[in-house]
Formats: sequence, C-alpha cells, structure tokens
Amino acid sequence: MRARLRVVGAILREAAASAWAQPVASLVSVVIVAAMCASVLLTTGRTVGAEDAVLSTIDSTGTRSIVVRAETASGLDSTVLDRLANVDGIEAALAFGPATDTRATAFAGGAPVPVRTLWGDGLVDARHAPEHISPAWASPTALDELGLLDGTGGVATNDGRDYSVVAELAVPDYLAFLEPLVVAPQPDDRVGPVSVLVVIADTPDLVGAVASATGSVLAVDDPTTVSLATSEGIAQLRAIIEGQLGTFGRELVLVIFGISALLVAAILYGFTMLRRKDYGRRRALGASRTLIVTLVLLQMTMVAIVGAALGTGAALATLAATGDPLPGTDFAGAVAILAVTVAVIAALLPAIVAARRDPIRELRVP
Repeated sequence: MRARLRVVGAILREAAASAWAQPVASLVSVVIVAAMCASVLLTTGRTVGAEDAVLSTIDSTGTRSIVVRAETASGLDSTVLDRLANVDGIEAALAFGPATDTRATAFAGGAPVPVRTLWGDGLVDARHAPEHISPAWASPTALDELGLLDGTGGVATNDGRDYSVVAELAVPDYLAFLEPLVVAPQPDDRVGPVSVLVVIADTPDLVGAVASATGSVLAVDDPTTVSLATSEGIAQLRAIIEGQLGTFGRELVLVIFGISALLVAAILYGFTMLRRKDYGRRRALGASRTLIVTLVLLQMTMVAIVGAALGTGAALATLAATGDPLPGTDFAGAVAILAVTVAVIAALLPAIVAARRDPIRELRVP
C-alpha cells in the first residue's frame, strides 16, 4: 500500500513539475478555463440568478394558496380539515369561522373589529394559552383599531362573547385579505361553521390538483353558495418562465464549453508537438504510454482546477459588485467541475498523440 502511495505521489509531483516547466502552456490553459467559467457565470449564471429570484417570488406561499369562501347557508364546517388531511400535496390548511364584530371592553363604543374562530395549525401556537379565558390573537392593524396599545386586553362581541387578546398576530401575505384580523383558536374536536378556508399546496404546479381535491371534499349542502379561487394561472406562468430560461441557458452553456474545448485541444496539441522530444525521451527511458497519457491529463487537471477557481471567483465577485442576482452555489460549483472535466477530456487526444510518439524517431538528431 505504501509503495502504491509513493508511486502515486511521484506521478503527481512529476505532473506538477511538468506544468511548472511549461509556464506559457499552463498560463494559456488557465486563462482559457477561467474564461470558460467566467463566460458561463456572467451570462447563463446571471440568467439563472434572475430565474431563481423570479421563481422564488412565484413560489411564495401566496401563489400556492387556494381560497374557499362559503356563505352561512353552505353548511361548510371545520370537519373539512379532517378530510383534507388525507389529501396529498397540501402543506397547510386553515379554516376561519364567520366574522363577528368585537370591541375592546375598556373602551365603550370603540371601533368594531371582526373576530373569527380558527381551526388548523401553523398560524398561532395556542398550546400554552389557558382555554378558560378564550384566548385570541390580533394583528397590528386590529390592535390599533381596537385601541389595545399594549398588545393585550379584553374584547367582547355584540352577542356577549368575551375574548382575551394575549398576543400580536403576524399575518402572512396570503391572509392579508382578512385584515384587520382577530382569531380565536378552537379545539379540533369543537365543530363550527367555516366561512373562509385557505389551503396551501406544496408546490405551484400542484395548485390545480389540490384545488380539485379540495372542492371534492367540501361536503357542502349547496355548492352554489361556495366559491373557490386559485393562483393556477401563476403556476402556469412559472412553468413557462422556467422552461424558456432553462432552454436558453443550456444552449449557451453548450456553445461556450464546446468552443473552449476546441481551444484547449488545439493549444495543448500545439504544445505537445513542441515537446515531442521530451515525450520521446521519457518513452526511451522506459515510461509506458499509459504513464505519458496520465501525466498529460494530470497536468491539465491541475491547471484547469486553478483556472476554474480563478474564473468562478472573479465572475461571482463581478456579479456581486454590479448588484446582479447571484446563481446558487450548486450551479457555480457545477460549472467549475464541468469546466475542469471538459478541459481534461479535450486534453485526451493530445495526450494520446504524445504517448504514441516513436522514441527512436523523436531522439534522432536531424
């Protein structure tokens, strides 16, 4: 094992020495590989960064939401959440009861704010709130209108139900249409009427399927009293954007890498011809053809790694300095690895040519 490691170490040292002994060839190869990475990242990489930024906006929770509005006579109740639990592709589901005007008990005749009963997890954590006080959560807008400057206080509905606002509610964008919002979480086993049902799909492309499944499990008395709204159109737009930008990016990468591979092969072939006597000398001293090929490929690998690192770093720094969206680390790393791979493959033909030189002919004095 140690003998093999010594052999490998000797080959690596020889490849590094060969690269160092050919500063012009090594420098040109570094520049080509660096330019390859920089070109891809500054063109396709910028496109990928912009695509990621656009898609991340499209993929926000609001664009994955399905909103069901039900009239009182519809018969929709909180048991719909139990049926939705058996549907795949749903990230979350929230059921809101009918809005009931409520006012702060400390201010007689204050501004009314609607309070809604709530079923479902994820919006508030009511596990540690005592149920006997009928806890409620209010959005900042609702707190301002109620006059609860401290964020807590008692509120009462027109029909005499009392709630205790225990904390501020952070309202996500997809629930902004319910503002001002005060919610009173209900136990799962307490069934009540639902006027608004919000379902969040796992991904935008599932919005249509989840909407169909949601409509099929509503179990309402009168379907005409229920309306369902989705963002399926945005999901379709996402697919179009991803497809068009992705196709453009792949074609550009293929063109850049193809041209760079030809340049690497041509330049390395030229330098191989200039050093043919050196390769012939190695063959005359007993080096096998496999060893010659290995040395040339290792030399190119080392040079390509340096070029890929420099090109990738320079391109990312340029994008950051100009304020352009940066591609992900996965994309940048893949470009660097692919550039090294392309350079090594392009060096294969010159390496084979170098290994097949006739030592007698190359060492013959003209």
